[in-house]
Amino acid sequence: MNISRGRCLLSELIEAKGWTQSEYARRSGRPQRMISHFCANERTMKPEDIYIAEELLGCDFRDLYEGFKRK
Repeated sequence: MNISRGRCLLSELIEAKGWTQSEYARRSGRPQRMISHFCANERTMKPEDIYIAEELLGCDFRDLYEGFKRK
């Protein structure tokens, strides 16, 4: 099975909440620079970052990258 994450959709999910990246960083306890790297596809989210995103944004891990599709 070949899995590709594709583009990170964190930026769109943050925007849909009406938050800025800085607000998301504050709520998540992660550095704003790290969030910026995720949103720009410069770094891949680690499992703990994915878990935080799921909790804060009310999403599923498959919602965080365009390559993951719900079945």
